[in-house]
Amino acid sequence: MSPREYRSDKRQAAAEDTRLRILASARSLLAGAKPTQISVDAIAKAADVSRQTVYNVFGSKSGLLEALFDSLATRAGIDPSQAFLAPDVDTALRRFSEGFCRFWASDQVVIRRLRGMAVLDSDLDRLLRERDDMRRSALSALLRHRGQETAADTIDVIWQLTGFETYDGLARRDPARDPAEVADLVATAVTAVYRAAGG
Repeated sequence: MSPREYRSDKRQAAAEDTRLRILASARSLLAGAKPTQISVDAIAKAADVSRQTVYNVFGSKSGLLEALFDSLATRAGIDPSQAFLAPDVDTALRRFSEGFCRFWASDQVVIRRLRGMAVLDSDLDRLLRERDDMRRSALSALLRHRGQETAADTIDVIWQLTGFETYDGLARRDPARDPAEVADLVATAVTAVYRAAGG
C-alpha cells in the first residue's frame, strides 16, 4: 500500500468516526432527560464539532435527519426481506408487523420525541411522512409479491396498525406491556383485518 493510500484510508476512517459521533450525539440529545428541539447547533455542540462540519458531512439538516433514521433502523436490525421470504401470506404479514414493532421498541423514547417535534418542524414532518409512506409501499409490495390483490382501504388499516402510534399506545398501557406481547397483538390484529377483508 502506498503512503497516499494509507493517508486516504486514515482520512476515510476519521470521517466515518465523525459521522458516527454526530449521529450518536443526535440520538443522545433526543434520549436525554431534557430533550431540546433538534438543531444543527445543538448536535454540533454535543458532538464537539463545528456547525460547518455537520453540514460538510450531511449536506443539510434534512440529510442529517435522514441519516439518523437510517442509523436507528440499522441499530434495530430491520430486515424487511424476511417477510418476503415467508412461506405464506399470514407468516409474511406477521413478520412484517413484528419487524416494525421491534423497530419502534428499539428506540421508543427517541422515536416518540422525533414524532412530537415534527408538529413544529416542517422538515422533520416531511421526512417522517416519507418514511411512513415507505412502510406503506413496502406493505403493498409484500402483498403483491404474494400474488394478493388487496384493497387500498385494507392496506391503509394494516399500515395504521403497524405504525408507531399504535405500538406506542399499546406498549404504554398501565401496566406496560412487554414489546413481544405488543408485537403479537399487532400481528394478530393485522392478520385478522386481512382475513376479514377477504384475503
